[in-house]
Amino acid sequence: MNQPLISQLGPVMQLAFVPKDFDAALRHWTETMGVGPFFRMERIRLLDCRYRGEPCDAEFSIALAYWGDVQIELIEQHNDAPSIYRRWRDEGREGLHHVCITVSDLAHARRVCAQAGVRVEQEGQVAGGGEVIYVDTGAGPGSLVEIIQLPAATLDFFASMREACRAWDGSDPVRKLG
Repeated sequence: MNQPLISQLGPVMQLAFVPKDFDAALRHWTETMGVGPFFRMERIRLLDCRYRGEPCDAEFSIALAYWGDVQIELIEQHNDAPSIYRRWRDEGREGLHHVCITVSDLAHARRVCAQAGVRVEQEGQVAGGGEVIYVDTGAGPGSLVEIIQLPAATLDFFASMREACRAWDGSDPVRKLG
């Protein structure tokens, strides 16, 4: 194939879920799956966020942990702003919401996505630097791919989080950040 493909942008680094019951999902992942500790960030808003081209003011919390080298993300939206998370909830869906890949050049990733014929569903600026797009690939469970460009400091923080998960002894399963 001569055309760049989304999979060629990089490996999947994250599996993300928008559970109906956020706290129950945290218990499942820590107690049943043995994944943790989760690092929880509350009341997040993306800067200059757009959902389907329109301004979006979704407020949400996330919890992140690592299962080996794969990041697990749980997302809970707190308001009724239109967003990819609210749509998922309103459709009564559960399970894998999206996969995430990190890139060093989001402009290039946008071109690859456009060539592949996929649509940007949501996009925004990440506090502290960085930019994110969520693209709808049109099929499959979840069918969304998050493509994110992050500053080195955030990637270093993820690496320290991964190390904390590797050394986790089961105590303090949910740790609040910020």
